[in-house]
Amino acid sequence: MLGEVLWDIFPHAMRLGGAPLNFGVHARRLGHPVCLLSAVGSDDPGRKALEQIAALQLDTRFLQTSSALPTGTASVELIGERATFKIHRPAAYDAIGLAEGDIAQLRAGMPAWLYYGTLFAATPQGRAVLERLLDALATTVRFYDLNLRPGFDSPDLVNALLERANVVKLNEEELERVHGFTGLPSSLEAFCREGVRRYGWHAVAVTRGSRGCALLAHGQYIEAEGFAIDAVDPVGAGDAFGAAFMHGLSSKWPASEIAAFANRVGALVASRDGAIPDWTMDELVQLS
Repeated sequence: MLGEVLWDIFPHAMRLGGAPLNFGVHARRLGHPVCLLSAVGSDDPGRKALEQIAALQLDTRFLQTSSALPTGTASVELIGERATFKIHRPAAYDAIGLAEGDIAQLRAGMPAWLYYGTLFAATPQGRAVLERLLDALATTVRFYDLNLRPGFDSPDLVNALLERANVVKLNEEELERVHGFTGLPSSLEAFCREGVRRYGWHAVAVTRGSRGCALLAHGQYIEAEGFAIDAVDPVGAGDAFGAAFMHGLSSKWPASEIAAFANRVGALVASRDGAIPDWTMDELVQLS
């Protein structure tokens, strides 16, 4: 998982997050080994982040500390099912650097998946680090979770990252954005099928909040309804969905099973505070 570790700042709380970390934590709970490539500052928020991450069973060999930049933060405003983010940069994760020895270690580990988003790659240094990894891990499945944030979402960058991806996850609002600057269709099924045809994606999922998702995998297209829950916090639900999407693809499940499972995981996380709340497989089964 490559990218940002940051603190989500709410009006009355501050919670550890960042899409790559969120995705990684949920993937680990689903039984996948996870290596986190990120950075925090040598400040109090950074020390607190390291303390919390230490309990999450992630491989943190490549979690770096920057003495020059502060630990990342994002101001969050919740409006219904939507969360809006104001990203504060530069931040420590912008200073991530990988030496040749690091690249060699990562290549030797033969990771099955590489997760990346748009935010980290929106700086020249971040883009360069990501491109080096994409080139070095040629046989690794590349999972692109758009997570577009204002000011860090240039059409040229997004299009380039879509071209490098094998698996893509985005929400309906992001689909409209992508439609606008790529010419991909705006209807769900046509978007997914044309994206697969044009870019060679293996699979694509479009999250739809409480209405579930649209998903194309193994040539099968499905629109799956969401689960009725008392929504508490939407932040991180999409990242949890993404981890479950990856899990289903790894398990070679049919599209309908992947969609139902991913919707279930996303809904459970949205029913709790924080992007990485505790949850168990038993609780997933009990969700109706």
